[in-house]
Amino acid sequence: MSINYFTYINLVWIFIALVISVVLLYVKAPYGRHTSKNWGPMVSNKWGWFFMEIPALLLMPLLAIFGDREKDVLSWILIGLWSLHYINRTLIFPFRIKTKGKKMPLFIVLSAVFFNGINGFLNGYWLGLLAPKDANVITWNVILGLILFAIGMFINQKTDSKLIALRAAGNGYKIPKGWLFNYISCPNHFGEILEWIGFALAAFSLPGATFAIWTFCNLAPRAIAHHKWYKTHFTDYPKERKALIPFII
Repeated sequence: MSINYFTYINLVWIFIALVISVVLLYVKAPYGRHTSKNWGPMVSNKWGWFFMEIPALLLMPLLAIFGDREKDVLSWILIGLWSLHYINRTLIFPFRIKTKGKKMPLFIVLSAVFFNGINGFLNGYWLGLLAPKDANVITWNVILGLILFAIGMFINQKTDSKLIALRAAGNGYKIPKGWLFNYISCPNHFGEILEWIGFALAAFSLPGATFAIWTFCNLAPRAIAHHKWYKTHFTDYPKERKALIPFII
């Protein structure tokens, strides 16, 4: 595949992300607290998460590692960051969540398989075949990108742990309190967006930027939907709390 053709695919994929983000502002993705049986057959929530995430876990590293391009230090760093995130999302997170008996629409699982497959392919193909060789790791963008990725992953992981502990306490949904929850309703989404902005900076590639844009376009409407849900279901929900970005959104 030529670089020009590969660039066009990324640009089309970005355009689709922007369209989807507008749609998601009006149509809540029917999983988690927004689950609906009106979207067709349902599957296990835990196994749904597993199958949703596994294309990204497999495709990107395999394409990057076995592609013809000789790997440099930055390539291995990026493969490592990607694998670290998706090992957690595929093999650990689904079996930590306290959602016994909960289901999600098969449509959501298949949509996410497609989404993760495309993003895994684009980033893996770039690193495995098209990326410039011998990239320098001691540059402002790599250093800043790694810092942002680390901060984002920490925020994402800590938020997941707090939400899982809150669910484990039983009695349905509760208002999360303390830490970043004092400022935003969805620190986990904020952290994940920060992760992939950091990855895109470190990679300094169009596929990295494409995935960061897709992450924001997918999770920002989700965070807004969660925020509205909290305000609807809890009359004492903190009025000063934002949805996704402290003091802004």
